[in-house]
Amino acid sequence: MAELKLADYKAEKQPDWCPGCGDYGILSALQMALFELKRDPSQTAVFSGIGCSAKTPHYLNVYGVHTLHGRVLPLAQGAKLANPHLTVVAVSGDGDGLGIGAGHFVAAGRRNVDMLYILYDNEVYGLTKGQAGPTLGLWEKTKSLPKPNPQSRLNPLLLAFAAGYTWIGRGYAYDVKGLKELIKEGITHKGLAFLHVLQPCPTYNDLHTKEWFAPRLYRLQEEGYDPHVPEGLPPEELDRKMALFQEKALEWGERIPVGVFWKAEVPTFGERLKAYLPRYPEVYPAQGQTEALDLEGLLKEFAL
Repeated sequence: MAELKLADYKAEKQPDWCPGCGDYGILSALQMALFELKRDPSQTAVFSGIGCSAKTPHYLNVYGVHTLHGRVLPLAQGAKLANPHLTVVAVSGDGDGLGIGAGHFVAAGRRNVDMLYILYDNEVYGLTKGQAGPTLGLWEKTKSLPKPNPQSRLNPLLLAFAAGYTWIGRGYAYDVKGLKELIKEGITHKGLAFLHVLQPCPTYNDLHTKEWFAPRLYRLQEEGYDPHVPEGLPPEELDRKMALFQEKALEWGERIPVGVFWKAEVPTFGERLKAYLPRYPEVYPAQGQTEALDLEGLLKEFAL
């Protein structure tokens, strides 16, 4: 294969998001991350759901799958398990991923499939004219809403932690360089990585604009925050780590942290499958080969 260039990850089709949309920055960061990691486009797949973010695979020169509303994670996980040698990235908006897709968001955390999930968070349903999304705060009113939002804000970081995601980060759509580094770390993490991206919507969200974010954002790692949670950490140290994670995940207002919040060493779902499929991942479904399940082992487990 010839030496890859950044242009090799860009599709011929030009993005048609609104001018100033944060999606442009996320797309650029993702293209740059794949290029710097030298991921083979023919062995890379990006999955999306429905919404403005769902157009992302259309603008990448890798395999792309535009799936159903709220269902991106089951399909992306299935592809990774069917071919464990793929680089798999799933993307969705806050409404797609935390509204109709919230059940799949939680279920994915239990499995720890080795892939990256990027959530574009602009707090509104941008594709359908700016209704309040799951992450918009209680009684907040954007210019697209006739009345203030009567529902409480969902915290994506805390939900990801409770569900079991083993790498949790947050980036900012207009900080393309910083976001690129977070995407690279999420892709190379061994396990299920969740990247929450704060993304201004210049068309419908006039509350949390780039002018609002600019003076508030700070980098966790520049202030000495250590997200690493090694296997076998003593309980008292683990409790301290979890308390600090919660403190930072709840920080919102005058100061908003970005960076890596949590990085745990936990066996992946693929590694767990070896208990039933001893030759996995050397033998995997996408090859067209099959391996008999260890039914006796399964029955013993369910009998306990």
